[in-house]
Amino acid sequence: MTSVESLSFEEALSALEGIVRDLETGKAPLEDSIAAYERGVALKQHCEKKLREAQSKIEKITLGADGKPAASAHDL
Repeated sequence: MTSVESLSFEEALSALEGIVRDLETGKAPLEDSIAAYERGVALKQHCEKKLREAQSKIEKITLGADGKPAASAHDL
C-alpha cells in the first residue's frame, strides 16, 4: 500500500472516494472496515494539508506593475 504522504492530492482524493464507496456497501469484514476507515482519515488529513498549501501559495501571488500575476520565488 502506498504511503499517504507520497500521494498527490488527486491520488489521495481518489483513494478516499474508493474507501467511502467500499465502506458504504457494508460487505467488508469489521477489521478490514476499521483499517479502511483509519486510512480514510489519514487520506482526508493529507488532502486538507495539500489544500492549505495550495491556498497559501495562491494568497502569495500578487500583481506586478504590468498587471500580470507574479510571486517571489522565496514565497512559494
